[in-house]
Parts: sequence; C-alpha cells; structure tokens
Amino acid sequence: MGSHTGFIDFRRTTVPYKTPLDRLRDFNEFGTPVTEHFTKEQGARCMDCGVPFCMSGTGCPVDNLIPEWNDLVYEGRWREAYEKLDLTNNFPEFTGRVCPAPCEGSCCAGVYESPVAIKNIEQAITDRAWSEGWVVPRPPAKRTDKSVAIVGSGPAGLAAAQQLNRAGHTVTVYERHDRIGGLLTYGIPNMKLDKAIVQRRVDQLEAEGVKFVTRAFVGGDPGDAAGAAPDDDTIQYIDPQELLDTNDAVLLATGSTRPRDLPIAGRELNGIHFAMEFLHANTKTLVDSGHTNDTDPEFEKLIDAKDKHVVVIGGGDTGNDCLGTSLRHGCKSLTNFELLAEPPAERAPDNPWPQWPKIFRSDYGHQESAATFGRDPREFAILSKAFLDDGEGNVCGIRTVRIDWSKPGDKAPFSEVPGTEQNFEADLVLLAMGFLGPEAGPGAKLGVVNDQRSNFAAEFGDHRTNVDKVFVAGDCRRGQSLIVWAIAEGRKAAASIDAYLTGKPVGDEAAGRVQVTVSA
Repeated sequence: MGSHTGFIDFRRTTVPYKTPLDRLRDFNEFGTPVTEHFTKEQGARCMDCGVPFCMSGTGCPVDNLIPEWNDLVYEGRWREAYEKLDLTNNFPEFTGRVCPAPCEGSCCAGVYESPVAIKNIEQAITDRAWSEGWVVPRPPAKRTDKSVAIVGSGPAGLAAAQQLNRAGHTVTVYERHDRIGGLLTYGIPNMKLDKAIVQRRVDQLEAEGVKFVTRAFVGGDPGDAAGAAPDDDTIQYIDPQELLDTNDAVLLATGSTRPRDLPIAGRELNGIHFAMEFLHANTKTLVDSGHTNDTDPEFEKLIDAKDKHVVVIGGGDTGNDCLGTSLRHGCKSLTNFELLAEPPAERAPDNPWPQWPKIFRSDYGHQESAATFGRDPREFAILSKAFLDDGEGNVCGIRTVRIDWSKPGDKAPFSEVPGTEQNFEADLVLLAMGFLGPEAGPGAKLGVVNDQRSNFAAEFGDHRTNVDKVFVAGDCRRGQSLIVWAIAEGRKAAASIDAYLTGKPVGDEAAGRVQVTVSA
C-alpha cells in the first residue's frame, strides 16, 4: 500500500473519451491516453484491503491481483505491474477497454465513496507493456504428443488456446468467419476495440505455435454458413466427429449466438434485422475497405442507417453499440426501447455492495445521441406490440404501449398501462434483446447434452461434457456474459483439459498461475 491516505486525499476520476461530436467523425477508438499522473493518483486510492472483494467473489472472475498492481503502478514499477497482470489475464488490453469492470462494483473504496478506476489502470499497464516491447511470444520449451482442437476463436477459445499451447500441447483453432477473434472482431465495434489490437494478440498466439484455420464451419452445413452465401466455395465444412477422432481433446467455445427474436405482427417486413447482422456487416466492410469499395460483394451486406429513422429494441452493450454505429452512419433519428423500468441513480436497498450496482448509466452511444439530437435516446418500460407496414412490405413504424412493473399481469411480471399506446416512426429496426444459447451445430452432432437453459451442459472448473474428450467453455456453457468471464472460462477449461491429457490433478500451474519473467 503506497499511500495510507490515498483514498481520502484523491477523488475517483476516469480517463475521458473524446467529446461525443468529435468521435462521431470516424470509427477510430474514442479513448484518450492515460497519463502517469492519473494512474499514480488512482493507484494510491487502493486501500490494500484485508479481503479484496475486487479480485474475488462478485469481483473479477480471473482473480486479477488488483491491489498488487495498483501499488506497483503507484510506485512507478510498471514492468512488475505487467508481470502481475499477466499472471491472471491473457488479454488485459481487451478487458481494459470493453469490460464493464465488476471489480469496481466490488471495490471496498466504493462502500461509502467511489471505487478505484481499476479498468483504466489495467488498460494503462497493458498498453505500456506493448509499447515497451514487454509482450513477446512465449512458445513452450518442449512439446507433448497431445493435440487439441478448439472450435471458436472468441476470448474463451483464444484464452484456452494460449494456455494449452504454453503447456506444450499442439492446438488448432477453427473459426467459421474470415478473421480470428469471434465477437472481439465482428461483435464489438472498432471505436470500442480497434481490430488491429485484436490482430496483434492473434499474431502473438500464432508466433507461439497456435494454429488457426479460418472459414472452417465445424458442424455446419451448406446454406447456413453464417455470413457466407450458400454457394460460397471458400467455406470448409468440417464434421466435428472428424476432429474428435483425430485429436486427444476437443473444446467447444462457440459462444451464445442464437439471437432472441420479437415475433409480433409485421415481423416479416423488410428493414428489421438482428443486431449482430448489423454490427458484423459494418465491421466487415470497415476493415475490408473502409466502407468505400461498393464493388465488394461483402459491401452488399452492409445495413446502412444513413438518413433513416432507427429504433433499437433492447439495451445492454449490444444495443448501445447499435446506437453508436447508427450515429456514425448518419441516421436521421434514433430511439432505444428498453422493456425494464429506468434504474435508480443510486443503489436500491435490495442491491447492496458488493453486488454489481444496478444504477442508471449513460454509455457512449447514449451520450453521442444526446449530443446529436439533444436527448437521451432511451424509452424505458415500453412494450412493442406490432411493426407497421408502409404498404410496400417495408417497416415504417412500431406500435407500442407503456408498461407498469409494479403491477404484475396475468401472463407477465408487468401490466400494460391503458391509454399509453403510441406509434414510433422507424424504417430500420435493430433487435438487440440478447441471446438464447449456442447454435446446435457441433454440439448436437457430437451428442453433447444441453442444460435447462439450452447451453452445453458442463460444470464450471471441470468443463467436461457427457461426451468423452469433449469440453465446453465460454458463453456456449455459461450463457451470454462478459469477456472477462469468457477468459476465465477458457483458462479453467484449459486447466481441466491439461489434467485430462496428462493425468495430473488440476493445479495452479495448469491454470496458468505461474510467475513468468517478461523478456526484454
């Protein structure tokens, strides 16, 4: 603990984004540089708690050694801070940018005051490590004779791949799209996470010996190639049984990719899309050609919000990303429907510390919409009743009604408020209501059973399924969740697979909790 009174001497501050109207000019990352003065002050606020809730329980699922690297940053010992961070988190440059920071929700400084800006410090540490050249490939000293196939290259798959590869096993990662990264690449917009940062980490894994196979649709069939045309001959369809027969273990890390639909009247109208269709196509055309090459077949899949009245149904990170992307396209108006009531400004009595604070927040998309149109785009406690037809098969609006969560109805935990029917203009509707679980694909073809929530069934920390040699990790096991949880799942699954392959018990070394000397 560098400063015994830091939490009294300094107030919480966070690293600001670029101003809303400035950042709307492009899809570049909107974060601003983190200064050493900032990290020193915020590191000083860490209280070196006897029980650091930030790194356990309701806090960080990868058990980041937060008080330790906070103190090291306060002391200016950046390289040691990175070594501590690298012990527990494979990809802190991702979590430092896009994780909602459950560690901060559980920070002891936040009981009566405000939490330490942990997320900003984490990003500062890893960005400095990359700039100083401390992050280098670390291939294993020797190889085992075991091989592992990983299906899915999101954060869970990549974390497991790095851990298993460093343990000496031969690891091949299969991805059905043309780039590695899963939702890190095509789900999160570039202004939140620059794709060069994702590729930089992929390059490191490849240099360490991880093998990547793109456009490989494991368990898929021609006609459902998720983003590819049915006759696309560049897609390789792979029987998951073949992977099981030719490897010592298979890890399914396919994510939770079945979107929740809204089956109300008019759903068949043109102009209604799932959020991931919109976000994937936007990033694909951005990284391919900067949205400029209209002769590219992929450009035809771009769902353009320019000059349209856009309604995003569903909040959360995905809905917010749809807001920010629509604004950058140049939409004419923007509205965001949220079924739940507006949350309180402060913790409610039934939401005590150290639980995640369920309070009203304004994320980047809300701020940008307010700066553009003069108002917050959100409409809370609103229920969509029907999509309206323009007479030519296109959506032109949505009929809605307000709801009251304090008065449960016969068939729902809310009731409709009489006399509150309202039509909203919309010629582009984006459905961002969450996900229902993994696509059946490889799991079904291998005979993996599902749990009651339709996810692949396996216990956290063990990750073995009912099928011998088959493990699962990430959102396909846990359900829709956070990147930091996906990393934790990937690491735990890797430890379990390593124990299975070697016959040794699952331990800290298998899970990657070993001190590593960072090369110069």
